[in-house]
Amino acid sequence: MPKYIAFLRAINVGGHTVKMDQLRALFEELGFSKVETFIASGNVIFDSAATNTATLEKKVEAYLQKSLGYAVATFIRTAAEIANVARYEPFAKSKTKGEHTIYIGFMASEPERQSLKNLMAAATEVDEFHVNGRELYWLLRTSFTESRFSGARLEKTLGQATTLRNTTTVRKLAAKYPPPK
Repeated sequence: MPKYIAFLRAINVGGHTVKMDQLRALFEELGFSKVETFIASGNVIFDSAATNTATLEKKVEAYLQKSLGYAVATFIRTAAEIANVARYEPFAKSKTKGEHTIYIGFMASEPERQSLKNLMAAATEVDEFHVNGRELYWLLRTSFTESRFSGARLEKTLGQATTLRNTTTVRKLAAKYPPPK
């Protein structure tokens, strides 16, 4: 049975708090098996016989909206896709030395051409971007507080919802849940 990783956007915001055991129970109520959470930031791992991730995303979003009372954008990837995302090197090694962090933004679809142009035009000496398919890679050469960008600004520029994870989290997920051979 395929293994999936769901990245939930803003599961615990705006005064809402969802405990990870409650989140696991909600995914089990959807009929998924082997449900686990990974760190308390909205990463849910599960098995499902379904093979269409877009359909799974809609199913999870609708159920979370109904159960929690607010929208939770959901981005689902297979274990193989996460392995590829974790291995991908969007920036030259010389650019990532020092106190830099790379964040990965998960999106439902590839950005439209104009949105991508707008994003690349907004890059600065502090913020550099690269998009590969449905993933945005953000090289941040400072802290979030010193950057002109935020998740909200990225979403506005891209024209779609996005959820960010740092590369450490994505690499740990890839190592813990490798694709079947």
